[in-house]
Amino acid sequence: MTDCLVKMEGIEKMFPGVKALNDCQFELLPGEVHGLVGENGAGKSTLMKVLAGIYKKDAGTILVKGKPVEIHTAKQAQSLGISIIHQELNLMKHLTASQNIFIGREQKKGMPFLVDDGEINRKAKELFDLINLRLDPSVQVAVLTVAQQQMIEIAKALSFNMDVLVMDEPTSALSENEIEELFKVIRNFRDLGKGIVYISHRMDELHHICDRVTVMRDGRYIATTPMKEITTEQIISQMVGREIYESHHPHGDTSKNEIVLEVKNLNRSPVVRDVSFDLHRGEILGFAGLLGAGRTETMRLIFGADPKEGGEIFINGKKVIIKHPKDAVRHGIGYLSEDRKRYGLALGMSVKVNTVMASLEKFLRPLGIIDEKAAKKVSMEYIKKLNTRTPSVDQLAKNLSGGNQQKVVVGKWLVKNSDILIFDEPTRGIDVGAKSEIYKLLNELADQGKAIIMISSELPEILRMSHRIVVMCEGRVTATLGAEESTQEKIMYYATQRNLSAAG
Repeated sequence: MTDCLVKMEGIEKMFPGVKALNDCQFELLPGEVHGLVGENGAGKSTLMKVLAGIYKKDAGTILVKGKPVEIHTAKQAQSLGISIIHQELNLMKHLTASQNIFIGREQKKGMPFLVDDGEINRKAKELFDLINLRLDPSVQVAVLTVAQQQMIEIAKALSFNMDVLVMDEPTSALSENEIEELFKVIRNFRDLGKGIVYISHRMDELHHICDRVTVMRDGRYIATTPMKEITTEQIISQMVGREIYESHHPHGDTSKNEIVLEVKNLNRSPVVRDVSFDLHRGEILGFAGLLGAGRTETMRLIFGADPKEGGEIFINGKKVIIKHPKDAVRHGIGYLSEDRKRYGLALGMSVKVNTVMASLEKFLRPLGIIDEKAAKKVSMEYIKKLNTRTPSVDQLAKNLSGGNQQKVVVGKWLVKNSDILIFDEPTRGIDVGAKSEIYKLLNELADQGKAIIMISSELPEILRMSHRIVVMCEGRVTATLGAEESTQEKIMYYATQRNLSAAG
């Protein structure tokens, strides 16, 4: 098919101990947004990194505009009109939008070391106009939102006259309004005849933005289907190839269970203001709110990761002093950060080491030697219990998919046997199958008597999982809602009402 922008066939890629891609195929047409989906570890990002020259394929053929090509470097991919925007954006925050777009290609004026900012601003404005982006080219990137930074990346691709743009989880950190703005820019880019590969775990987005969808599973190609001919349920079925845990939590009454955590008048101005709530044994307490509501900041105060300015914390009815995370761990609190790579894992260490890290004292022999046999045994136990996909306990955490990394973090705190578990965005950036397993795990932990706090920006997830929901806005608790009375509309109302005091 010579009218394809890209055609990949029989693509294979091996990593140590893992066949990441096995006889994979993919095609992209001009003027198309093509969704690429699959569970974490399905191979979708690996396939696109082969296309972008980040990984070298071990077998298969790649055609660009009908011509066979070999792509060994990102620079080669760029010369063929292929660009990738990673989840972690690569912009230089201290430079302006236009300087980021034309870095290394700046117009000079007079002296060779003098950049003609007026000229690069003019050229950037022309690019912005092409995709209907209203943004001052001279604005410093540091003050822009993540969505605006992604739009600059799109404009940068356009400046190189790219025909193919790969976007990996572009909306994982965006608000609903920002997502809609990004979609407008993507559509405008598509209307110029460009092709966009859109990698996402958010099923609802696929129907909004994609023309076709390709599903991968376990490193293999499964199917490509026009978006209008497939349902979300069918996509999920193709992705997981197994039954998904879909039953909602039986919202029992946990209000009569003992209170294991009580927080009174917690303060750290301006991000946390006079926050109070309690948590019962066997309860999943959801925390909802918009970006900047103060949910994560509240949990970091409770865990001792940041110093509080005021307030009291009680565990099992006794006041405790928590000044450092080790104090929180000693009192039976485990914290699964939203940034698992930065705060949850030692990426350069093995699954085994990460699993026992918070409980190291249990595995130490005399002279500080680790009992390798015991550490391996417990690691294998939690790999099996959490269905973690890894070749062995010795695999490095950095080589696992996002969902499997999350399971290792969960396993770490389960080995520690923490009674209070704080899950901050536990399913962010992981696929529908891994989400299902995390949901099942949370419910099982609650049924075992663990007390769980779950922060989530996905309202259906909060509604599905929580016994009660605490809503925050600009550092304050504006409502505490029971499961039966909670709706998306009610949560959004309280999430935007900063002057309300807690109800419920």
